Amino acid sequence: MKKYVFIFSLLCCFIINSTAQNKLSDKATVSVVTCGPGSELFTAFGHSAFRVYDPLIGFDKIYNYGTFDFNAPNFYLNFAKGKLTYFLSTTRFNYFLQVYRYENRWVKTQELNLTPNEVQAVFNFLEQNAKPENRDYQYDFFYDNCSTKIEEVLTTVLKDKIVFSNQHITTQKSHRDLIADYTKANYKWGKFGIDLALGSVIDDKATKDDYKFLPDYIFQAFNNASIQKNDHQEPLVKKTTTILNENNSKKETLFFQPLIVFILLSIGILFITFKNYKNQSRSKYLDFLLFFSTGIIGIVVLLLWFATSHTATYKNLNFLWAFAPNSIIAFYFLKSKIPTWLQFYILFLLLLLLGMGITWILKIQVFNSALLPFILALAVRYSYLSYRLN
Repeated sequence: MKKYVFIFSLLCCFIINSTAQNKLSDKATVSVVTCGPGSELFTAFGHSAFRVYDPLIGFDKIYNYGTFDFNAPNFYLNFAKGKLTYFLSTTRFNYFLQVYRYENRWVKTQELNLTPNEVQAVFNFLEQNAKPENRDYQYDFFYDNCSTKIEEVLTTVLKDKIVFSNQHITTQKSHRDLIADYTKANYKWGKFGIDLALGSVIDDKATKDDYKFLPDYIFQAFNNASIQKNDHQEPLVKKTTTILNENNSKKETLFFQPLIVFILLSIGILFITFKNYKNQSRSKYLDFLLFFSTGIIGIVVLLLWFATSHTATYKNLNFLWAFAPNSIIAFYFLKSKIPTWLQFYILFLLLLLLGMGITWILKIQVFNSALLPFILALAVRYSYLSYRLN
């Protein structure tokens, strides 16, 4: 008898779960979930997801557009080429929270002011979109990510019922400024890498809609949005709840930061150059290292620009100081006597550094401030080499 009761219970659970997949009760809700930053760079900007909750049938699921598979074929190659595939994954809400509790990150939910029919429509869309044949999408950090998907889904399902005023945005920032807001304090090396890899296209002023690639701004956008109810507009967010409290984020060590590292490196270059000037000599290994390293960085910059599908790596003017041909020219500086024609090449490099300064001042592209002492040291070294070849 116990065996039959157990089997009957399992069948009941299966029927309930199957029903939940198709029809929600009138108590069901859809919420936007916003999560705070974590300790790693890829978590610095926070996270957004959907929650569908139905207390009557015990349904509580997260729909997460920020999922990728490390084990996917050619993962690292596709990442480098800008062809990384993300997908919509689902999990129980309590499992989702366990991860953010472990990472000491805050979590807030915004319950949306939707009718039961609208909740059902959003749920149906998410369930359909989560199927293996529909769930994949081509990720773009600025224009197609876990945050932008939130607005995209709701406007797709509810059409023009939702109005985003964006009146809460009173600043005029570039995409680089917006990234810096989240990285300049605790992720200085991460910010340096971003400033090195991303081009001048992210120095254009972002539109108010562009701000929404960041979860915090999606959160604010929903707080200031409205939805059509019969013949009038009502607030889109019905209730905001803090699920997990904010915790202190990671602090980088004070010493090992880009600016300090480049200051020390620049002092070394200037010191050796001064000694060379006094002794009327040339440290060929220093010149080789400077030319070869800047050349290799320049090659990477150009590959990101021309050989990938990343939308943010175009028009990267870091090539003005990281000049790719330097990687070949470097080998001439290993010789005791270098060709005199290199004087014209070095003068050209000095002109490039001047051009970099002009583009920086005009904010055509804003370079990482940690580069400034290194660029000055490069200019001094190039000037000395030109003097030696004169």
